[in-house]
Amino acid sequence: MQDIFDFLKAIAANNDRSWFATHRGDYENAHAKFSAIAADMIERIGRFDHTVCGLQVKDTLYRFYRDTRFSADKSPFKRHFGTYINPKGKKSLHGGYYLHIEPGACMIAVGAYCLPSQVLKAVRWSIVGAADQFHAIMTEPQLAALKPKLGETYLKTVPAGFPRDFIYPEYLRPKEYDLSVNVPDSFFFEADYAERAADILCLMKPFLDFVNDTVDDYI
Repeated sequence: MQDIFDFLKAIAANNDRSWFATHRGDYENAHAKFSAIAADMIERIGRFDHTVCGLQVKDTLYRFYRDTRFSADKSPFKRHFGTYINPKGKKSLHGGYYLHIEPGACMIAVGAYCLPSQVLKAVRWSIVGAADQFHAIMTEPQLAALKPKLGETYLKTVPAGFPRDFIYPEYLRPKEYDLSVNVPDSFFFEADYAERAADILCLMKPFLDFVNDTVDDYI
C-alpha cells in the first residue's frame, strides 16, 4: 500500500511525460499492487453480490492516461487508481461498486453514473413512487452512521415536473445517483481495510439495487 501512495503523491507533484518515462517502473509496481487489491475486492463483493463473480480485473480498471481534449487541465496522467466493479461493464448504465485511492481524497462508492436524462428522470420517479422504501434505505442506522453523500452535483430546487411538496426533496435534487463515503488515507493502512471496505459496499447495496431496478429497464 505504501508503494501505491508514494507513487500517486509523486505523480501529483511531477505530472509530465518525461518524469513518468523515467519512473515507469514505479508506476508498473504500484499498478500491479492496485490490481491485486481490485482482484481481492471482486472476490469479497462476490460473497454478497454473485453478479460480479468471474469479472476480470482488467475490465474494472481505467487507463492511467487522461483524456485532455476537453479539459482545461492538460496534465497527462491521473492522480488516482480506481476500480469500478460492474457486472455489466464500466460503460454500462447499470450501477456498480467503486474503490478510489487518491492521497487526501480516498473514496468508497456505489452508483450509476452519467445517466441519460430520461433514465435520470425515471430514477427520480421511482423514488417518488417508493418514497418510504427509499428513505428507509438511506436512513438504515449502520449506513447512516457513515454519513454517505448522495450525488455529486445538484439542482437548486426539485426538478421541473415533480411534486413541489414531495416529502424528501433532497432525494430528487442530485444529478447523479451514486452514494459515496470518503475515508482517510490511514483507512487503507489498517490490516482489515479490505474487509471494512467490503462491509461498507455491502451496506450500500440496497441503494444500488434500488437504482438498478429502474436503470436496467433502459439497458
